[in-house]
Amino acid sequence: MNAAPRLAHPALPPLRGSVAAHASLADFIWFRTGGEAEWLVRPADVDDLSTFLTALPADVPVLPVGVGSNLIVRDGGVPGVVVRLPKRFASVSVESDVVTAGAAAMGITVASAARDASLAGLEFLRGIPGTVGGAVRMNAGAYGREVADCLIDATVVHRDGRVETLAAAALGFSYRHSGLEDGAVVVSARFRGVPGDKAAVTAEMDRIAAEREASQPLRSRTGGSTFKNPPGEKAWQLVDAAGCRGLKIGGAQVSEKHTNFLLNTGKASSADIEALGEEVRTRVKAQSGIELEWEIQRVGVKQ
Repeated sequence: MNAAPRLAHPALPPLRGSVAAHASLADFIWFRTGGEAEWLVRPADVDDLSTFLTALPADVPVLPVGVGSNLIVRDGGVPGVVVRLPKRFASVSVESDVVTAGAAAMGITVASAARDASLAGLEFLRGIPGTVGGAVRMNAGAYGREVADCLIDATVVHRDGRVETLAAAALGFSYRHSGLEDGAVVVSARFRGVPGDKAAVTAEMDRIAAEREASQPLRSRTGGSTFKNPPGEKAWQLVDAAGCRGLKIGGAQVSEKHTNFLLNTGKASSADIEALGEEVRTRVKAQSGIELEWEIQRVGVKQ
């Protein structure tokens, strides 16, 4: 992203929530790498966020971040405002066949609430290691389902401060993508389940958990699936066929357990991780003729 003018604290609009200058993002981003946020903002509630964004100068970039499970923050940091919703945005409730979730709720929390209400169709969210907000923004999916299959609507605070509830059909969903504009912050979402057998739903969630544990490097510093699956192909198979299993650049490595995962082996920089991903893309293109697309979002300024 292009660098924006640095902000003096008085330039920030009032906020009832918290504001931190030069805040570490590596403290919670899954890779544990990357530079600081110029300003890390945690709004008190939706009205607080709306008022803040309405008054924030239009040329200041805004980036919503959840738990950073599918994110590379570049080493030069993120200029402008990073919005991270606090725990009060993580409530989940169920009424009839509708699960309402704050955008800071984790996918597993939504899946578990649906299970407890004997609702099926949301089990795949057990395999999404991020927040509801991130899942909506990128149309997250796993195990044959995606957010677009079950989302009713999402409430969004636009970059200009407008609060709007958008039906799923208005979100421009495609594979691992939504049409939400830069700076828009998802604050809540509603999902529809279908009546099901609680034991069967539990068994499916357990199957997903076991499959993830067996096939993915869950206990490593990683960023989830690195590349999108090309039509008719599996990204990990293309990476493996190109001889990239275990490939290293600096402190970054292609996972030997699942080749569509990159790892911080302990001392990687974000530059190492991104360079490794680009090297994998180059080798896959040379070997197969297929150009892999990044699924991980890369943000901030390169050093």
